[in-house]
Amino acid sequence: MTMPYLAQRDQHQSLEWLHGGLFTVLLDSRATQGQLTVGLFDVPRGEAPPFHLHTREDEVFFLLKGEALVWVGDECHELAEGGIVYLPRNIPHSYRVTSDRADLLLITTPGGIEEMFRHAGRDITTPRPDGFEITADRLTEAAALRGNVILGPPR
Repeated sequence: MTMPYLAQRDQHQSLEWLHGGLFTVLLDSRATQGQLTVGLFDVPRGEAPPFHLHTREDEVFFLLKGEALVWVGDECHELAEGGIVYLPRNIPHSYRVTSDRADLLLITTPGGIEEMFRHAGRDITTPRPDGFEITADRLTEAAALRGNVILGPPR
């Protein structure tokens, strides 16, 4: 039997992300015929995306390592190592890492959200441009490419 897709660690694309963290694309929409995206965040304390929602995809976060606060609408929840969150599309949400570091597994369906990360982030195998940063404008532009809506600042 042949595997439809297989990639080793050195074949994954890693992108510089918010607060000096990394987002590694494990499976993208090309590899899954658009069915899903799987990625891994390795982020420091305080990493927090803006409060936002997804109009095109449902999202799952699995906290492999660390601790975080998760906002869903107006509710705030603590997420401990091994915790999981399912966020259907159109549900406002955000999170903030409260441990020194955190590893979060991200799964979205359908796939395609990796294009947002690629647009705003930077492939770490390329030279880092002087002054590179993911500005609020760049993040808003990248989010809009995937039908994501930024509703407010990080929480």
